[in-house]
Amino acid sequence: MTIASTTQQICFFLLTATIVSGALGVVLLSNIVYSAFLLGGVFMGVAGLYLLLNASFVAAAQILVYVGAVNVLILFAIMLVNKKEDLKPIKGLQYRKILSGIVCIGLFILLVRVDLSTPWSIPGPAAIGEESTIRIGEHLFTDYLLPFELASVLLLMAMIGAIVLARRDTIKAQYSIEKDNQSEIINESKTPVLIDQKSIKN
Repeated sequence: MTIASTTQQICFFLLTATIVSGALGVVLLSNIVYSAFLLGGVFMGVAGLYLLLNASFVAAAQILVYVGAVNVLILFAIMLVNKKEDLKPIKGLQYRKILSGIVCIGLFILLVRVDLSTPWSIPGPAAIGEESTIRIGEHLFTDYLLPFELASVLLLMAMIGAIVLARRDTIKAQYSIEKDNQSEIINESKTPVLIDQKSIKN
């Protein structure tokens, strides 16, 4: 085992531990802001795995698109819609937790089975090299044009929805403040004014 392969394995295990721990933090943490930041760390770890596979363009696209656009959009939506509300009890929460746990365990067993049954030692196709960016661009704007456009529309809808929700809350808050001010003015106008009768006679 050479120094290069040992370093690659160490980097792989470190990135894997980062991704797994970050993903668990995204799911288990109650603070959604911390979950969004951990999601950015998961995206960065996936970009590191792409670098280990000599896919530099995909790693750069991972950082630019997911970390620079998707994660920032998620944080933007959280900051706009982050309202402090009391958590209400959810009916059947324990049953939902058990059901989601069974689904997650089933998916994990399926992934382990695929990992163990796949002959990873078979060499894959020859590396494209410098033409990888050209090939990715061709497939992105020909075969995968519709999913690419649908993803952009979905992100745009999420941003518009966050802005509308934040704007609606702001309008409601302003309306309630104006209503309270008007009610105070009306109450003040209804209060009787005491007049000194002696001063009037003089």
